[in-house]
Amino acid sequence: MNAHVLRLSGSALVALFLWLVPFCATAADITFDTAPLQIISAGGKVHRFTAELAVDSDQRAHGLMDRRHMPRDRGMLFDFGQTRQVMMWMKNTYLPLDMLFIARDGKVETIRENAVPLSEAIIDSRVPVAFVLELNGGTVSRLGIAPGDIIDSPRISASKP
Repeated sequence: MNAHVLRLSGSALVALFLWLVPFCATAADITFDTAPLQIISAGGKVHRFTAELAVDSDQRAHGLMDRRHMPRDRGMLFDFGQTRQVMMWMKNTYLPLDMLFIARDGKVETIRENAVPLSEAIIDSRVPVAFVLELNGGTVSRLGIAPGDIIDSPRISASKP
């Protein structure tokens, strides 16, 4: 009897593993290039980061989901390829994040601080933007980042009209 139960459990485990492989492989296949990025405050103070670039639909959909840690000097820059109102959420995102909503010219339009991990609440840019920069929660407050500050990166510079 016990051997039969083990065989069924083993079969069920193998079936579950094989069912999950495509989902894991898809997430593992998503990679991000990186680029330097600076936030220049109205007072001229410069804060340097390395940003992962989410530029295609798969990268933007996955973002920072499933991550448990991000170094202090890192972030993720989402490039939407057009200027529009952007709506995001924190589903499957374990890190509290500060979100900077950025115009095509690099100007920070709006900020959402300390987005709640795993929340499905919609986070709205409120105005049309071309980019979103996600940083570790608390970074905006710690560095005094505010609307009107400028984000400078090769990705943003390349998209300016």
